[in-house]
Parts: sequence; structure tokens; C-alpha cells
Amino acid sequence: MIRLILIAAVVSIACRAIFGRWPRDYLNAAPTREQARFKARKLLAVRADASRHEIIEAHRRLIAMVHPDRGGTNSQVHEANAARDLLLDDLPN
Repeated sequence: MIRLILIAAVVSIACRAIFGRWPRDYLNAAPTREQARFKARKLLAVRADASRHEIIEAHRRLIAMVHPDRGGTNSQVHEANAARDLLLDDLPN
């Protein structure tokens, strides 16, 4: 039994060294576009049926809070911009 545990540990460490990821990372599913849309709506605090105007207004409010001049970070601004772009791209024309 100990031999199997040692073999599993060595294989795990070798996988991390060779591929840069632990074996358990391969078991997680990649995020889907629907999950990304859900996260973006949650970040901007808009409904699923939000209009273009509502998304832009929510983005402006969020940027006003997380702007680096007001104590936020650049990564928060980039995340807000990505959320806005994703939601606007998914709107029907």
C-alpha cells in the first residue's frame, strides 16, 4: 500500500515538473462561455436580459469604484472592461 502511495506521489510530482500542472487540474472542466457570462453579469450587477444602456451604466458605476485613482487596481479595471465587452458582444443587434 505504501508503495502505491509513493508511486502516485512521484507521478504527481513528475507531472507537475513536466507539464506545469498537477494531475488534479486536468479533472476540472474548462470554464464555458455561459459561466463567463454569468460571472460578468454578477460583476456588473445586471440582469440576464439587461439592455446595452444598462450594461454601459453598470460598467461606469463599477469603474468609478475600482479606478486606480480611487484606490482600485488596474486588474480590476481590466476585469470590468472584459465583462462589459463580453456582455455587449452577446447582445443581439
